[in-house]
Amino acid sequence: MNRKSSKKGFTLIELLVVILILGILVAVALPAYLSSVKDAREKTANTNARALATAIQANYVRLGGTSYLNVIASDGSSDISGNLATDMGGTIPATPCGTATGLGAYVIVATATKVTVTPATQANCTTVSTYTLGS
Repeated sequence: MNRKSSKKGFTLIELLVVILILGILVAVALPAYLSSVKDAREKTANTNARALATAIQANYVRLGGTSYLNVIASDGSSDISGNLATDMGGTIPATPCGTATGLGAYVIVATATKVTVTPATQANCTTVSTYTLGS
């Protein structure tokens, strides 16, 4: 008698080949994905810093354009004008480069005639831009 096996499925070798192929795909795709995520974080941090610099400039002009120190503390720790969060849509955006929020997420240095805004950097963001206003 000739009996045919009715068992259906994949052999162990076929499953191992599929797992090997998936492993190779992950090994190729993962570094590209992580690079894209890092690049997106840096670009978001730079965009947020530029928006903050624009809000500082708007308040500087609104307050008569005499001193940036009327808008922001010299060490960037406090919003003297009280308008930056409102101008930013309600809150100062956190930088995706770290865990700090509000003005602490940025390195802000102000004098009477000049202010610089830079996103605070950590290990997951290394290339950020500095925005300088004034002279």
